[in-house]
Amino acid sequence: MKRAGCLLFAAAPLVITAAVYLFTPESSAPDTPGSRVSASQQARQDAKARAEAERAADEKVIAEAPPGLAAPDKKELAQKLVASAENSTLDWRTAYGYIEDIGDGQGYTAGIIGFCTGTHDLLTLVEHYTKAHPGNGLADYLPALREVDGTDSHEGLDPGFTKAWRAEAKVPAFREAQDTERDRVYFDPAVRLAKLDGLGPLGQFVYYDAMVFHGPGTGANSFYGLRERAMQEASLPSEGGSEKSYLDIFLDIRRKAMKSRKAGIDTTRIDTAQRRFLYDGNLDLRTPLVWRVYGETFRVP
Repeated sequence: MKRAGCLLFAAAPLVITAAVYLFTPESSAPDTPGSRVSASQQARQDAKARAEAERAADEKVIAEAPPGLAAPDKKELAQKLVASAENSTLDWRTAYGYIEDIGDGQGYTAGIIGFCTGTHDLLTLVEHYTKAHPGNGLADYLPALREVDGTDSHEGLDPGFTKAWRAEAKVPAFREAQDTERDRVYFDPAVRLAKLDGLGPLGQFVYYDAMVFHGPGTGANSFYGLRERAMQEASLPSEGGSEKSYLDIFLDIRRKAMKSRKAGIDTTRIDTAQRRFLYDGNLDLRTPLVWRVYGETFRVP
């Protein structure tokens, strides 16, 4: 904040000069190009200073917050929880080679977090991986992946892409690339924002799972759209609201969004997992945990 204040103070003479010129009754001359440019530059400098101050304040909050879901044991737990809903297993590392079209209109779903050929994240993963490892087994499919991005088409991918994906998933560098992209796009942003919103480990996981399923977009049924609607109905814990009440409303809104995608969709990842933890008062996501997804019971001691 001190830095921002210094910037504003240093620019004050310029602003005062412009104000006197524009509003002194004796002067009726129009603005000069120079004065308008200076005012525009000042506005940009002020906006930049405010953004830097806000970013610094956010970093301070993050630095002072407990590790939460980012702690190694909690992050491992988070991957197990997601895998139980995405792949019906707790052994999430077996999903690196997973790939199939599940009929949801997003093309092929693949890997540890459900990267999709129709939602850009799978394309980005392969692009980043190919930049670091040219000549890999998926590189030849990049033109086709760019063509089908945003659609459910398999054009240019069949019949060899699924076999190539499974083969590449045996390569340690590609498994590491999946981990990196998962963290960059989903895990790290979700945990960071949840901490700024005043949420503990359970709330951080609720954000993470929602971002995985709905995508990190701003549409009404994407993650940021869901959060915006929840904030209209309940105060964030960081603003003095109840953490339990806010999460309950967020899960209500998310459940409706899932139903709007497909009326008969299974919502047990909310109903008998996240909601159960919430109603048990387990905001710290303490183990042991027991939950049910798709009728199957999972346990973490």
